[in-house]
Amino acid sequence: MHPRIEDYAVVGDEQTAALVGRDGSVDWLCLPRFDSGACFARLLGDEENGHWRIAPKGADGVCTRRSYRGETLVLDTEWETGDGAVRVTDLMPQRDRAPDLVRIVEGVRGRVTVRSTLRLRFDYGSVVPWVRRSDGHRVAVAGPDSAWLRSEPPVRTWGEDFGTHSEFEVAEGERVAFVLTWHPSHEPQPPRVDPYEALEASLADWGAWSARCRYEGPYRAVVTRSLITLKALTYAPTGGIVAAATTSLPEEPGGVRNWDYRHCWLRDSTLTLGALLSAGYHEEAEAWHRWLLRAVAGDPADLQIMYGVAGERRLPELELPWLSGYADSRPVRVGNGAVDQLQLDVYGEVMDSLALARDSGLPARPHVWALQRALMEWLRENWRQPDEGLWEVRGGRRHFTHSKVMVWVAADRAVRALETHPELRGDLDGWRELRDAVHREVCERAYDASRNTFTQSYGSPELDAALLLIPRVGFLPGDDPRVIGTVDAVRAELGHDGLLRRYSTDGTGSTAVDGLPGAEGAFLVCSFWLVDALRLTGRREEALALFDRLAGLVNDVGLLAEEYDPVGGRQLGNFPQAFSHIGLVTSALALFGGEQAG
Repeated sequence: MHPRIEDYAVVGDEQTAALVGRDGSVDWLCLPRFDSGACFARLLGDEENGHWRIAPKGADGVCTRRSYRGETLVLDTEWETGDGAVRVTDLMPQRDRAPDLVRIVEGVRGRVTVRSTLRLRFDYGSVVPWVRRSDGHRVAVAGPDSAWLRSEPPVRTWGEDFGTHSEFEVAEGERVAFVLTWHPSHEPQPPRVDPYEALEASLADWGAWSARCRYEGPYRAVVTRSLITLKALTYAPTGGIVAAATTSLPEEPGGVRNWDYRHCWLRDSTLTLGALLSAGYHEEAEAWHRWLLRAVAGDPADLQIMYGVAGERRLPELELPWLSGYADSRPVRVGNGAVDQLQLDVYGEVMDSLALARDSGLPARPHVWALQRALMEWLRENWRQPDEGLWEVRGGRRHFTHSKVMVWVAADRAVRALETHPELRGDLDGWRELRDAVHREVCERAYDASRNTFTQSYGSPELDAALLLIPRVGFLPGDDPRVIGTVDAVRAELGHDGLLRRYSTDGTGSTAVDGLPGAEGAFLVCSFWLVDALRLTGRREEALALFDRLAGLVNDVGLLAEEYDPVGGRQLGNFPQAFSHIGLVTSALALFGGEQAG
């Protein structure tokens, strides 16, 4: 039995992240990067696919309590036993070269026997390494990977069942620290990290970072935790932000809707940039902005919906048949075939992000406007094409309404740039004409007057939660009857116990928009979009009530996955999910940005 997705917490070093269960087991860790092969893959298989559990001997269940230490990414997990109490502190210190996972065991009360079981399995749980002793370490090597394990003070370790085990006692006030360090196997022994100094440095660094948050309104704890999570999902060398730390956590347990989210999506760009800027994190916003500019550089026809953490373009999708999947959800996938799709909305998202960056005073770069002009010229010639839409459907291209609305956004931001920045040059009349033509077509072909709602695509009766973004991007005002009707229709048809699905998955044949069997849960960012839409259409009290419910869905340490199952009362999809946390921050800033906590 796999733990529930919300039973995990995350620690990381802004280059990768580990998932730690309530039972004290690290069940997922990719080294050295978010998108590298996992050395602990129990999350998507079983114990033989790699994990590292530290817990009191004989403790078969979960911990007594756990929490992050203040506004940091340092995790404390505590057990109460008949012999006393013990705490395990997990962290990944900021790295100079090699990534380290530090686990500090501390006696809190009495005297407790603790057991550590480490099973390293490189390449997503498929490779059992050769383990030897060297210079006070247990060293595991297989192919290009090596991992070095040591403890301070040293405790006895032994090999058994293709794992490394240790058993020791801690009394009140005593500490034993383990450090697991990965590095390329062809390089000499990595430098040692002092685990106790690393703990103090991590607490200071994360505390200082969190103190920069400008938000002081209601729900500050969940907003700050969401911002910390976005920081944890940032790949520091480049500034890119991955959509999640995991791959193939299912949208439906036992189903096939399992995707790799360890990449950077352009669809997140405007919301991410806006959230970071509004919360006071200009340095992180500038880093994301620079990543975006590098990633999209080149021929506008080659613009992709996602890129690797360093801007890589090739993300081939593969299946890993040796992994049974989370809750038997197969296949397990790495890479993402949607990278080759045409999604016209990304042009609007890029143009909107660059407009926001310019208007927010981020450092200007001479080539940016030339890039934007090239994007606009490509859109002028290609905007009438059908595409796969922002949900990356695999049921064929359509004229998705959201895609066309975002084409309008691209043209609108280009026109506004010329109107407000006289030093810029471009085809003002032509872009105005494009903007008007797109607006006219959407209102004519995507609006169902008999139902008073926009629809998912031209000629389709289906709806889509992305229609809720129409007022937020400025396509129509919130008091427009068509917008109000659309919000009401989306709530009625896509509502799932008060939350929202992205779109209907009930269709067959020509109405099966995503081409996949099965269903999915309520999509959390869409539910936050509903919060925003309710606010924009004048229903603030309803928006407040929905936000309060959504904020209450975070797990015990403040984290959200991609989706939520209201019937089963559990989180679904990849975890922690940047888009969900961006939605939470954005809605909170819109609702409470001018308020102070009382």
